[in-house]
Amino acid sequence: MIGKGKSISHTMASMSYGWNQEKDAEIVLKEFLHGDTPKEITQEFKMLQDQNYHCTKNTLSFVISPTIEDGKRLGKEELHAIAKRFIHEMKLGERQAIAFVHQDKEHKHIHLYVNRIDFRGIAYNDSFIGKRSQQAAEKVGEHMGLTTVKQIQFEKEFNLKEIRTEIKRRHDLTMKQFKPKSFDAYIKDMQINGVKVIPTINNQNKLQGFRFEFDGHNLKGSEVHRNMSLGNIGKQITGIQGAKILKDNKVSVTLAGKVVDLTPNLALKITKFIIKRAINKGIDIGY
Repeated sequence: MIGKGKSISHTMASMSYGWNQEKDAEIVLKEFLHGDTPKEITQEFKMLQDQNYHCTKNTLSFVISPTIEDGKRLGKEELHAIAKRFIHEMKLGERQAIAFVHQDKEHKHIHLYVNRIDFRGIAYNDSFIGKRSQQAAEKVGEHMGLTTVKQIQFEKEFNLKEIRTEIKRRHDLTMKQFKPKSFDAYIKDMQINGVKVIPTINNQNKLQGFRFEFDGHNLKGSEVHRNMSLGNIGKQITGIQGAKILKDNKVSVTLAGKVVDLTPNLALKITKFIIKRAINKGIDIGY
């Protein structure tokens, strides 16, 4: 359940959109109103709004969106209850209000319009109305057993964690199984293991990093795991042929038949790693 809200001055134009019959609009709530057209409802709003000439944005406009799956099972009575409960959570009290449901698309949602001016001529405080609208929608969702943004975010983060873990597992498998001796070989070997590796090359034709595509997700290496940055992958590859890279002073690599340069930072990082490794193992690198 997502809630959005703002104060508006163009009441009739906005309400006409909400009442758009082409979107299969249907009234699900009507409070203290008698009109049957956007023009008539706007005039009824205006009778109270004229009592407070200081307030120009004198109509509150909200959009309340259940998830697609929740929307499929929500009938008119449930949608009325959602709008009513939302008004309660926003502490709007007794005010003129009208709500329409749009169901022309798969994603069913409610457009709710509330008079910002109450029957005493007092304007509703709309400070942080966007944030408060979302919080109110969360409470409505929890009260009615609907999926909330917090639940969606939790599931998204949980699934993303699983994706990261799987990409890292396939990376480790690739290094162990194929022992790639170049970035190009690494890309091809990862493809065999079901992960598409996309080089990030800047305008200076320098390789800056890799992105990883797997199961509909596209992540930077550093987002997958700290050991999946380009530099750290380079270290793992140079662990196989590091001496050769340093002796030849190579700062370019071939990817899909195209020669690209390593960034100076990456070249320096790999060089330092090779020297350190050579010193630790007593390897003669001829440098």
